[in-house]
Order: sequence, then C-alpha cells, then structure tokens
Amino acid sequence: MTTQISLSSVRSSASLETRFWTWQGHQICYTVLGSGQPLVLIHGFGASVHHWRQNIPVLAAGGYQVFAIDLLGFGKSDKPLLNYTVELWEELLTDFWQAHIQEPAVFVGNSIGALLSLMMLANHPELAKGGVLLNAAGGLNHRPEELNPPLRLMMGAFTKLVTSDWLGPFLFNQIRRKPRLRRTLQQVYCDRTAVTDELIELIYEPSCDPGAQKVFAAILTAPPGPKPDDLLPNVTQPLLVIWGEADPWTPIAGARIYQDLATKSSSSRVKFVPIPNTGHCPHDERPEVVNAELLQWLATL
Repeated sequence: MTTQISLSSVRSSASLETRFWTWQGHQICYTVLGSGQPLVLIHGFGASVHHWRQNIPVLAAGGYQVFAIDLLGFGKSDKPLLNYTVELWEELLTDFWQAHIQEPAVFVGNSIGALLSLMMLANHPELAKGGVLLNAAGGLNHRPEELNPPLRLMMGAFTKLVTSDWLGPFLFNQIRRKPRLRRTLQQVYCDRTAVTDELIELIYEPSCDPGAQKVFAAILTAPPGPKPDDLLPNVTQPLLVIWGEADPWTPIAGARIYQDLATKSSSSRVKFVPIPNTGHCPHDERPEVVNAELLQWLATL
C-alpha cells in the first residue's frame, strides 16, 4: 500500500470524537476514525486516547481504521476501585476486539500500553496481525528483585504512603498539580515545547474524576505482570519497536532484547528504530517521525 499524505500537519491537535461502550458494567471511552486495516492504540500510565491526537488523523488518512481506547481507570473511562492488573486490561482489550473489530488488528502501545500490545500478540495470536511497541515498559510496576535494597526500601515506604487513607489523597493532590505535572513531563520529553498546556490539561482533567485517587493508588501497588522476555518467544507476528533514546523512565539499555531480535531476525520480522533526542512518549514528542515510521512499516504487512 502506497501512502501519499503530508506528515507535517499533525502538530496541532485534532478534535477526536469519543464514544462509550459498556464493559462488565463500566463505561469505557474510545474513539475510531477511518477505514481499512484496523489499528488499536493503547496509551500508557496516566494518559488517554487524546495522547494519540497527533497520530490518529494521519494514520486514518493513510488508509487505516484507527481505534484508541481509554483503559479502565484512565481518561474518560470509569474509575472503579478494583484490583487492577495488566490481565484485567488484557481481558478488556480482548472483549473490545470482539465487540468492535473482529478481524486481525495491529496493536500499537506506548509504555504500559506496549506491554499490553505484546501480551495481545503472544496470548491472542488470532486477534493480532502485528504489533508496534513505543518505549515499552517491562512491567506495570518494578519487581522487587529489579531494585537495589535502598530503593526497594524507599518504594515500600512510598507504597504505604500512597495507600494511606490520610496521606494518600494529600500525596495524589500534590502529584497531580499542574506545575508538578509540567515539571515531570519536562523530565521525560526532550523537546520542552512539546509539553503544552493542552497536554497538561488532558492528563490533569481525568485526575479530577471521582475515584481517581483510589485508582492511582491501586495501580501503583498492583503486580508487575508478565516479563517481555517470557512473552517474546510466543510472538510470531511482525513487530516494530520504536524507542526514544533519551528516555529516563524506560532507558534504551532495557531495549537490548528487542535490538538483539532485530539483529538476529533473518526474515526482518522485528524492526528496531531508535529516535535520538527523544523521551518516553515519541508518538507525542516527535509525531512526524513516528507517523512516518508507522506508515512505512504498516505498508509492508
């Protein structure tokens, strides 16, 4: 498939029409645009469908039907107090595919969304034609063995604070303040001009919803989920891995497993694309680069 569209016009935000779907008694927000091969975009921690606002219109114009979903607990989706796990979201994505797509899709995810995409490819191969991972997380949370003893002690103390009925809401309110959100994002976006008022607002607004603080605490103390190392042997579909090289949250050193696969893959099943001077969210920080890479790769499927 040959695509002739301008990739430089996506820096401004497009207005996304959102819809709602009832899943297990909860309202799930999603958006869909375009027609053709289905793509499913899965956001990372604290984000929503609107984090893909600079990608969805371009991908749809390129000849694809683009779905994006707010995971339960995030964005405009309901925020019930549950035991949140990546397996819960995996079930949500599987049921969403059954309700709205029903043909092999390409799963595209950032951070935790990338881990979920990998789970869909490995555990539900009949649903997935391929996968795109952007700065993939190794787990929903750190595993104790991944932390040195002082940091493990610090994280244990933080867990007690964030789940406290008294200190938890105070801590959450401090973390979600707009100036603090801006400072945090400026640490993980190399291009500070990409940290716009619009971006701050789309992350801040869902934090005002009833239940947001309890969900925040539940997710931060949830199990990490499966390791990518254990999932990858079960992935047979084509895989595009994009990595912002300057990401302090998921450093590119942790991408070695994907780089090795790309090097060893004689059939070019795995492609690895590093993006210099780019942080944790390359699709939002460098949308023109990511969109071009996505469309080029998708045309080979």
